[in-house]
Amino acid sequence: MYDTLRVDREDHLTWLTLNRPDSLNALSRAMIAELFDFFAGLPADTQTRVVVVRGAGNAFCAGLDLKEASDPESAVGTSVSAGLRLQRNIAEIVLQMRRAPQPIIAAVQGAASGGGFAIALAADVRIAAESVRMNAAFIRLGLSACDIGVSYFLPRLVGASVASELLLTGDFIEGERALQTGLVSRLVPDETLEDATRASAEAMLRNSPLGLRLTKECLKHSLDAGSLEQVIAMEDRNQMLAARTRDFREGIAAFLEKRPPKFEDV
Repeated sequence: MYDTLRVDREDHLTWLTLNRPDSLNALSRAMIAELFDFFAGLPADTQTRVVVVRGAGNAFCAGLDLKEASDPESAVGTSVSAGLRLQRNIAEIVLQMRRAPQPIIAAVQGAASGGGFAIALAADVRIAAESVRMNAAFIRLGLSACDIGVSYFLPRLVGASVASELLLTGDFIEGERALQTGLVSRLVPDETLEDATRASAEAMLRNSPLGLRLTKECLKHSLDAGSLEQVIAMEDRNQMLAARTRDFREGIAAFLEKRPPKFEDV
């Protein structure tokens, strides 16, 4: 289906692998277009309930393919208008990730720089291997570090001071500090990254599909809500929607009967 991505479906879990390992999964124009296509299709994908994003080989994603970008005939090099269109195409990927109803887990190993850092931050959960090295590489190239949603996500995850340090210096943040600051939720040996990610995905899949979707939606909007009252109004609405489903009745029955629930998204 794709030239730069691999999509593996395991029932309700979909693994999306950035598949340019020889270039550390750098974002080529083809990969940007394919990532947009994949994430734009998630709202209509009722089979997929959880998505894992990972990189093939030893890196998650090294950011924009600078060899391609340095070509005088590339979109970056032709005109401001063409460069802005490419910029918006990349930024649209993280917007599509946030709009997707499914929880997205980033399984991050090795380099996650620039655009790769942005994709990891746009995921709902980040599980990292001990080899992880993340940075806002843009500023090291003469650009602003505030790019592709990084200045939105990062301070919300690690606080203003740590975010300012990382963005103003472009320095790498690695495993233990990434865990301590809350940038990642778990840090595991590289060889167990897939197993740890699968366990997290399976824990989500135990829950009702509607519950997952409403929880992601509520968390997303709560980050920008203007007041506690707004958040509670949204929570109340979500609970009343979920309480009218057969899955809710199944959840209560399973609890009382001390058995795993069998949710059917109804």
